Amino acid sequence: MKIVIADYAGSMMPSHELEKQVLSAGLPDCQICTYTYHDDQRADFLQLVHDADALLTAFIKIDEEVLAAAPRLKVVSINATGYDNVDLAAARRHGVAVCPVGEYCTADVAEFTITTMLALVRNLKAYLTDVDVHQQWRYDYAQPNRRLSNLTLGIFGLGKIGRAVATRAAALGMRVLAVDPFISQKNYAKVADRVQLVPAATLFQQADIISNHMNLNDSNYHFFTADRFKQMVKHPYFINMARGAEVDEPALVAALDSGQLKGAALDVLATEFPDLATNPLVGRENVLVTPHAAFYSSDSLTALQRISCQNIVDYLTGHPEKVFKLVVNPKEDSHDYPN
Repeated sequence: MKIVIADYAGSMMPSHELEKQVLSAGLPDCQICTYTYHDDQRADFLQLVHDADALLTAFIKIDEEVLAAAPRLKVVSINATGYDNVDLAAARRHGVAVCPVGEYCTADVAEFTITTMLALVRNLKAYLTDVDVHQQWRYDYAQPNRRLSNLTLGIFGLGKIGRAVATRAAALGMRVLAVDPFISQKNYAKVADRVQLVPAATLFQQADIISNHMNLNDSNYHFFTADRFKQMVKHPYFINMARGAEVDEPALVAALDSGQLKGAALDVLATEFPDLATNPLVGRENVLVTPHAAFYSSDSLTALQRISCQNIVDYLTGHPEKVFKLVVNPKEDSHDYPN
């Protein structure tokens, strides 16, 4: 049995010892191959997965070409919560299971969201720039904002992370609005005492801060357009902790330039590998750009490796019911599970 662990260099774990430990414990006779992926060496990758039974990755595009090249492949384990890099229809046609990690960094991303929100509202980057770069000591260098407890937070996407952000924001005294047409009554009931579900138009009118936590799908690609930024009545701060593709990046730049937005915190950009030297979002005092780091903690890394590898073990040993989250299960012809 062959298991391939592959991804771009910047997305590979610093060490694969924990992954190998979990896989070997559950599949004692398995052969484990690690591979650093490059777009211009795709043929080598296709050759590597030709006889693979399982593939562990986060960002490699898994499409018809890959699936056709790997006739023995039974499961693709995604060591991330998102799985928009996988062609789910093609996976179903080829009888390949797909299992992202349903939850491993909810607390970490929620904490990071609140951290960047506080940094924006309290003008932290501007003050640090004034002290570190200008060597000035001016409390009035930045325009003051209202207290956080007097502000309204608007959340797009009330999945696990969105709900965790809402809980923390409410604890800080904020009024919280949310848009999520797909949330179940059961999940909304978990936060109904601190979050008000509203139409998008209402959120755009009333939110002082807007935070995006939507899963990426065909319906929300470039959801945040120039038109939607113009609908944001209170010139809010904008936070994106979800997927860069959900934001029309030139429109975001224009909204910042015009003052339609007070500022932004972006843990994701239009591409996972941006050219920071030329990106117009970099170097602004009112914009925080971080390298897709919201998930990153020692606790989350351990959970991520354990869960993604245990998913492979459980599926290949005939226990799909134990897999943390199956979005394609050929054995039951399943469809996407709700958040």
